[in-house]
Amino acid sequence: MTGAKKEVAMQARRDHTLRVIKGAKPGVPGRASQRRIVPRQLPRPAEPIEDLLKRLDREPVEDPAEVEDPAGGDDPANADGPPEEGTGERPADEPAAAAPAGRGRMLVVLLVAVLAATVTAAGVTGHRWYVDRATDQARQEALAAARQASVTFVSVSAASVDRDIQRITAGATGDFKDEFTRGQSQVRAAVVENKVDSRGSVLRAGLVSGDRRRAVVLVAVDATVKNVKAPQGRPSHYRIQLDMVRDKGSGRWLVSRLQFVG
Repeated sequence: MTGAKKEVAMQARRDHTLRVIKGAKPGVPGRASQRRIVPRQLPRPAEPIEDLLKRLDREPVEDPAEVEDPAGGDDPANADGPPEEGTGERPADEPAAAAPAGRGRMLVVLLVAVLAATVTAAGVTGHRWYVDRATDQARQEALAAARQASVTFVSVSAASVDRDIQRITAGATGDFKDEFTRGQSQVRAAVVENKVDSRGSVLRAGLVSGDRRRAVVLVAVDATVKNVKAPQGRPSHYRIQLDMVRDKGSGRWLVSRLQFVG
């Protein structure tokens, strides 16, 4: 074989691959089995390897700083992009998700409870203010009634004894009214017989205790008393304690007990 033929044969062996074909007849005993040789053409590259290497050398190399940070980093582009799943963030223009129905009912119940508590507190405060104001007003009325009752009790004249006794009785109630009514005839006789003329005035008065129904008041009274033994009159000083009761029907404060305390 010439050198040219040998070169052709070697090239053929490089470009072909031997493969065993299934279904070939088995060899005859005593004879070497024969194989069918089928030439297979290998795929050729799309472009010569030298051109591919040259093209890769000419392409620009990526800058590592411009590669996107997988963790998000401080990349401005990443800040404007859609948030990753599970981060809980949402774009600024995306509407907030509606609250669940259960949460909405809880908020309504909480609001109703707060309003109810506020109304209750306002009602309690208003009632307390009303009670305090009514009690204070009642005490002032009881004090004024006690001052007037004290003056009425010590201001008696023979010239107007029946009218004076009637005023004392009209302002009395309870035990005091019963006692005075039983003894008013003796009082009238003594005033007329001694030609009594007494005129009193309140110096001081103070509330000992009291509420909207009852009160205890101390009153200091000065009086000028004239009678057959002192026609020019003589001064007298009294300290009187009055137990006052508010009448349910008329609302007037009446004397239920009167006693001299000094």
